[in-house]
Amino acid sequence: MATGRGVDLSDPSESFREFWAEPHVCTLTTIRPDGTPHVVPVNATLDLATGTARVLCSSGSHKARLVRAAGRAGARVALCQVDGRRWATLEGLAVVREDPEFRADAEARATARYRKPPRPNPDRVVLRITLTRALSNL
Repeated sequence: MATGRGVDLSDPSESFREFWAEPHVCTLTTIRPDGTPHVVPVNATLDLATGTARVLCSSGSHKARLVRAAGRAGARVALCQVDGRRWATLEGLAVVREDPEFRADAEARATARYRKPPRPNPDRVVLRITLTRALSNL
């Protein structure tokens, strides 16, 4: 059985790239003020060119509130996806982006990955995750 190992995000394997292009549901882990993890299913996209990931969510969601509470420096998060024995985890610092251009770009990326547009949501924001580390068994 393969074990996890670090991924060079500046030169990931083709299998890693392909895995993040497939339409998998991910989990996003944020940390509550009491130190316990908050884990929820999300759709996410990876942009290797900028070293970022994007998660669409509602402005008032618990994950968005936790990220906002961390301030301008961002909240430490983990974004993971699993398909059978294949898995990959992205770690980084998340901030909430509300600007319409960034939101439209994130929606277009999600539409491309998941092969359908996200449901309409007038309260949508984007969690922009600046990646600091990646692990996988790919």
